[in-house]
Amino acid sequence: MQKRLIVSHQLLEIMVMRLCHQLIENHGDFSDSVILGLQPRGKFVAQRIQSTLASILGKQVPTGLLDTTFHRDDFRRRDTPLTANATEIDFVVEDKKVILVDDVLYTGRSVRAALDAMIAYGRPANVELLVLVDRLYTRHLPIQPTYVGRKVNSLLSQRVLVEWKGQQAEEDAIWLITKTDE
Repeated sequence: MQKRLIVSHQLLEIMVMRLCHQLIENHGDFSDSVILGLQPRGKFVAQRIQSTLASILGKQVPTGLLDTTFHRDDFRRRDTPLTANATEIDFVVEDKKVILVDDVLYTGRSVRAALDAMIAYGRPANVELLVLVDRLYTRHLPIQPTYVGRKVNSLLSQRVLVEWKGQQAEEDAIWLITKTDE
């Protein structure tokens, strides 16, 4: 297995700050906007975005976690049952501008499932997608992010790994992992 660093800790901090400033440009004081992190890995991105926005704006932006397990199109096709994650949304989505947040956009199927799951909490006025990494040329569905940290060309045999300090990593980083034949 070959592991190549594509975003260092310092660059990831800059990337998150840039994404937050782009969000502020489009959402102002977030009075009509909410953030939903897609479980499981979008949770960490959403929490980082929320804390950075709080330090810039001086107020908390409503942020929730959305589980898409039972809305996935491969839910019944697996040999082993999927384990659901918690959905934690303590605000109304109805008529809000929703920012869906995930770490990596790959085929688009998780985002499609998130759209289905989100509707159970109300009909939003608008939905945007923020991802740290957009894996280009891998989409199965016509889904594109509104906010992107980094675009990455990758092969189907590769995967992108986002690591967060305190979550089994020494520091924040984004890696491109290639399986090698040994």
